[in-house]
Amino acid sequence: MRDAYIVTSVRTPGCRRSKGALKDTRPEDLLAFIMKAAVDKTDGLEMKDIDDTMIGCAFPEGEQGLNIGRIANQIAGFPVEVGGATINRFCASGLEAIALSAMRIMCGWSDICIGGGIESMSYVPMGGNNPRPHPQTAAVHPDLYANMGTTAEFVATRYNVTREEQDQFAADSQMKAAKAQKEGLFKEIVPTPAARYALQEDGTYKRETFLQDFDDGVRDTTTAEGLGKLRPVFSVTGSVTAGNSSQTTDGAAATILMSEEKVKELGVTPVAKFKMYTTVGCEPDEMGVGPKYAIPQLLKKAGLTIDDIDVFEINEAFASQAIHCCKEIGITGDAMKKVNMHGGAIALGHPLGCTGAKLTATIITNLKEVGGKYGVISMCIGGGMGAAALIEMV
Repeated sequence: MRDAYIVTSVRTPGCRRSKGALKDTRPEDLLAFIMKAAVDKTDGLEMKDIDDTMIGCAFPEGEQGLNIGRIANQIAGFPVEVGGATINRFCASGLEAIALSAMRIMCGWSDICIGGGIESMSYVPMGGNNPRPHPQTAAVHPDLYANMGTTAEFVATRYNVTREEQDQFAADSQMKAAKAQKEGLFKEIVPTPAARYALQEDGTYKRETFLQDFDDGVRDTTTAEGLGKLRPVFSVTGSVTAGNSSQTTDGAAATILMSEEKVKELGVTPVAKFKMYTTVGCEPDEMGVGPKYAIPQLLKKAGLTIDDIDVFEINEAFASQAIHCCKEIGITGDAMKKVNMHGGAIALGHPLGCTGAKLTATIITNLKEVGGKYGVISMCIGGGMGAAALIEMV
């Protein structure tokens, strides 16, 4: 089986739903921009060289419906011969899209693919515009349709994750992100054209564009004590708050993968290999525990241990589940420095279908920074699943 090389991996900033810099930027435009930017950043590569684009999206409807994976590549200016698909595995959609692109290369079906993700939670809300659960199934299996915050409460209660632990974890995420932002360490971000509507003197609104070059949800004054004053959101007696949960966010990301033959033919210098990917199911009412099953399964298949991994990006859907998963797989004490080293989704946002693609760009940047060899990306998934991928730097 052939190797799948990552040659470029980039992302837009992640910006707060309905309040942030990307709230008026259509998802097709976000995705089209970052796909084109990925090609432009790859010396020797042209749009016509791409075989296919695979794009993750958790709620592919409304403005991000109608196969945005194809529509956006045409908006970006890719030749009509370049196909596109939209992939949905909820929170792992972007990672799934990259994995599918890698598999196409590994088995010889394609030579150059773009895997990526998009989610505009400003345009399409959590749960979609018109969710309609199956009535008979919902009556006997309501956990399949459970609010994600409720599942986070179940994890906190069942596995004794305290409010204090959650708030401290969330504050640490914010502080790490704030420090990295000030030091310019998010090198995977491409300054992104964003739209806004400015009120004119005559009472009309004019569409303007500007460049957004930073994640606008980072709160650099956050403290655990301050977070401790917030009310629980999902249960009156619970411990999960807006402050120790991931931010709902808009964003897009893209990764270009190539076969070894194309790397040599085009004279491209690869940065990493996409080595392995695995998914696993778990109980839907505690969907957040998915990484504690997915990561050990991934490492077993790869013949590696926790100690072999230099950087982890474990999506912080909620502090409760991220804390529990790290404890269960043996990442404790000093080893926690390897996890989300520049903050996670609590500070930087969780743009659902984009997250796996976003974390791919982030982990490559972070592995470069520390001179590491192996990185693991993992997340829990709505409906009761976990996913994990292994990246090897070259």
